[in-house]
Amino acid sequence: MSEHDHDEHTHGLEPLTGVDALELHAAVDRLTTALHAYVETAVGVRAEFGAHEADEDPRVLSLESEIGGLNAQLYDLLHSRLGLHADLTGMSWSDDDHGDADAAPERTDVDTFHLGFVVGQPPATSDLSLDSVLDLVDAGGADVAQRLVDAGFEVTEWGASRGAPVAFDEDEDGEVDG
Repeated sequence: MSEHDHDEHTHGLEPLTGVDALELHAAVDRLTTALHAYVETAVGVRAEFGAHEADEDPRVLSLESEIGGLNAQLYDLLHSRLGLHADLTGMSWSDDDHGDADAAPERTDVDTFHLGFVVGQPPATSDLSLDSVLDLVDAGGADVAQRLVDAGFEVTEWGASRGAPVAFDEDEDGEVDG
């Protein structure tokens, strides 16, 4: 059985009793230790470098990788011991933390998705130019948009561009005009 298979006992409909939480707490302790190390390292690195350089510092990246691995280990333990599919790495902010109380509520059921490619010239002599790549990406975008619509999603905008992400027009409230 792989680590993501579902057994009847753990993933069944009946309550699960008698679970020893010691290993779960130990995984949380390892994650907590790594998070504290990240904060200490990030503070020190930021004191030496600008924000962009600090984001790319190997010490910071190494700890981010370690924390990602520890999050995966905790997920696997929660999954194998309790049958939970825990979403512990997502981020959300409450409405109280940001924004104008009088503003209309944000639409949370839409999001943007991006697809990018790094494309070079063909290795052999060819009549193809990098300008022709945009036509291919555009055709692929049309196909993806249609597949999303066929799956039941509403695609209000999509686009293809060269050199930069597609910029959708936003009004002054940050909402996409469509």
